[in-house]
Amino acid sequence: MRRVLPETSKPSSERPTTSSTSVMETVNGSHEFKITGYTLSKGMGVGKYIASDIFMVGGYLWAIYFYPDGKSPEDNATYVSLFIALASEGTDVRALFELTLLDQSGKERHKVHSHFGRTLESGPYTLKYQGSMWGYKRLFKRTLLEQSDYLKDDCLSVHCSVGVVKSHTEGPKIYSIAVPPSKIGHHFGQLLETGKGSDVSFEVDGELFPAHKLVLAARSPVFRAQLFGPMKDQNTKQIKVEDMVAPVFKAILHFIYWDSLLDMQELTGLNSKWASTLMSQHLLAAADRYGLERLRIICEANLCEEVAINLVATTLALAEQHHCFQLKAVCLKFVAMPENLRAVMQTDGFEYLKESCPSLLTELLEYVARVNEHSMFTCKHGNEAIFDGSDANGRRVKQRL
Repeated sequence: MRRVLPETSKPSSERPTTSSTSVMETVNGSHEFKITGYTLSKGMGVGKYIASDIFMVGGYLWAIYFYPDGKSPEDNATYVSLFIALASEGTDVRALFELTLLDQSGKERHKVHSHFGRTLESGPYTLKYQGSMWGYKRLFKRTLLEQSDYLKDDCLSVHCSVGVVKSHTEGPKIYSIAVPPSKIGHHFGQLLETGKGSDVSFEVDGELFPAHKLVLAARSPVFRAQLFGPMKDQNTKQIKVEDMVAPVFKAILHFIYWDSLLDMQELTGLNSKWASTLMSQHLLAAADRYGLERLRIICEANLCEEVAINLVATTLALAEQHHCFQLKAVCLKFVAMPENLRAVMQTDGFEYLKESCPSLLTELLEYVARVNEHSMFTCKHGNEAIFDGSDANGRRVKQRL
């Protein structure tokens, strides 16, 4: 009869081999403690200290203690003392320390006492309980300290580094589960697309848009006030929106639900940069109207990349009206360029700018003056560009501010 070997009797070469690694490392952090009015601290008494603010390193709280008259009575206030203390509850906390009295003369001759970067015969220092300290009772003789470069303008500066020893064991992962990406935006978007459960509709330019009050209120402070505030509209079933075209309101709702911007070409039905810029202008104004700050910034960023002669004046007026300071700066710089200014002044948008934001003309003139001053300076101090925007060979060059 054939004998069958039990499973445990298989040759050792066929048994699976597992492994793990124990990793010891330090979690490091530092704190700078400045002591001003050093002279006033003298005479506090032996054992009396000045403490830093508490700071956290490696999951524990720490504090620096400076003793102007020393920590030990036997030293008769001859020395100053400096310690780092465990300020939170903990037992047998192992750590590396570094206490540095900073040289304030700029010579970098700091007084450093450190565990870091040197061989430790007995390993890291162990703090047994809350209040345990590491440091120096005789850090420096007071008379020498007061004549040194460590004291400047009656101020001392101490730098402390702490490295808390942590350990963990790394082994093979016994599972790997792929977590799918979030679809919350898609789910809310589908809510808008289907209109299921909608409890309010907006009439915009003859077109109706169903929506959900709670979603609108959660995303927009203006809708929140309009639908649930003390001054809410009397009719919150159907609200008429004035001074806005339907495609812009459609884009607003799309952003509220999907948290993304509709494709401008799809929105306008035109494959035109001009139409895209015009829609971004309208959308920026609408985003500001409904308190959608992220959408407003997206539109501002898009308009910064789409500055052109025919629309820059209206974009500049828009930036002024809606407090878009970066967009305003980009437009002012573009208009003030000698090769652009005359062409911009001949557009209908410039007439609108003069009527709607007359104060901007003063800013524009000042900006143009600065550009001209820059051009004249370049003309006097180099032959790369002359005042009319051409280089020494007569070629047209673009002015750089």
